[in-house]
Amino acid sequence: MSLLKTIDTDPSFAPSESGPLPERLISGDPTYKTWAQDTARDGKINTGVWEATPGETRSIKGETFEFCHILSGVVELTPEGGEPVIYKAGDSFVMKPGYVGVWKTIETVRKIYLTVS
Repeated sequence: MSLLKTIDTDPSFAPSESGPLPERLISGDPTYKTWAQDTARDGKINTGVWEATPGETRSIKGETFEFCHILSGVVELTPEGGEPVIYKAGDSFVMKPGYVGVWKTIETVRKIYLTVS
């Protein structure tokens, strides 16, 4: 087992497909694709690529820490009680445990993610 993992930003394998939980949907009809690429620590650390079509949802991290690096597209994140922040290709950000806000995909977004729970 290698201790070095390259994240393929354009995977050739089929993604898992899903959508938002109905209670988190604010507007639109977003769909999600996830190309999970690595798991460690009994599933508590996950990495891969995630894609979402336009729409607006509630983002609730709970106990999860998530690092994101935007590969393409545009999103607007508005933390509860805060101001909106726009992220686009090349930008990176972290949503810490306890984060609650609105995730608005403006243009179909693709990101590299790393979650720790």
